[in-house]
Amino acid sequence: MKKIVVVGSSNTDLIIKVPEIPRPGETLLGGEFMTFPGGKGANQAVAASRAGGDVVFIAAVGDDAYGVEAIKGYEQDNINIQEIKVCKGVPSGIAMITISHKGENAITVASGANAMLTPADLDETEEAFDEADFMLIQLETPLETVRRAVELCGIFRTRVILNPAPAAELPDEILRKVHFITPNETEAEKLTGIEVSDETSAAQASDILHERGVKTVIITMGSKGAFLSDPDSGTRKMVPGFSVEAVDTTAAGDVFNGHLAVMLSEGRSLEEAILSAHAAAALSVQKLGAQSSIPRREETENYHNEQMKKRSDQP
Repeated sequence: MKKIVVVGSSNTDLIIKVPEIPRPGETLLGGEFMTFPGGKGANQAVAASRAGGDVVFIAAVGDDAYGVEAIKGYEQDNINIQEIKVCKGVPSGIAMITISHKGENAITVASGANAMLTPADLDETEEAFDEADFMLIQLETPLETVRRAVELCGIFRTRVILNPAPAAELPDEILRKVHFITPNETEAEKLTGIEVSDETSAAQASDILHERGVKTVIITMGSKGAFLSDPDSGTRKMVPGFSVEAVDTTAAGDVFNGHLAVMLSEGRSLEEAILSAHAAAALSVQKLGAQSSIPRREETENYHNEQMKKRSDQP
């Protein structure tokens, strides 16, 4: 089993269900309140572990009840927590999530301890990078920390999967060290200036990312699937997803990325890895919550096989 190091955020999600996402200045009454573990880094670490990966999670939490509970949860998911930093006197990260009856969401994040994860912290975890085959990272921690993480991967020849979320501009010095980048449409537009809405515009955005140094581009496009552009193999195509009725899309991208990392670490082809990751994400959006919705490998494999059989049976 190849090791995967995940560098990223750990949050607690405070969720309210409402009929629709409120407009600015609007107050909506009613709705159910729930608390779930979350954070893009943590979600991806849990997704990778449940997919069968050997995961080390590098993160920062506060010395509060949220931090304690978060670490307990990672332990239960067999994630290596030795490199999680506990920050004294600092609150853990919090995400306020509003979910509509359509499954759409609006998210506001208070970074808390996530902002305290520094390049120096990563330098103390070099062994994790040295032993890992892949690093999975996002953008909910400071940019200088992201930069140092990809530098360490270059030193130890660890392949980098960058999920550039939340959307942000990134310097070429980071992108040149990225092996796989997995933006959604909004994130791809932020990085390239191209409004991604279909296969043609996704190809245009991919070309710009390749020009900036990224080796393989995977643009996720919701139920449409993902556009894959990989110059080494000459592959430029849409890999279709699985259409389901969404209950909560909060962690869909994180589930996709965590599962993708494991499939690639096992030597699956890019298309095979993406299809399997689509299946995991499709299962996740049918349940409420972030980590609570993440499927385990057997469930994902069964669903994937069923869906692919249906496709093959279609005239």
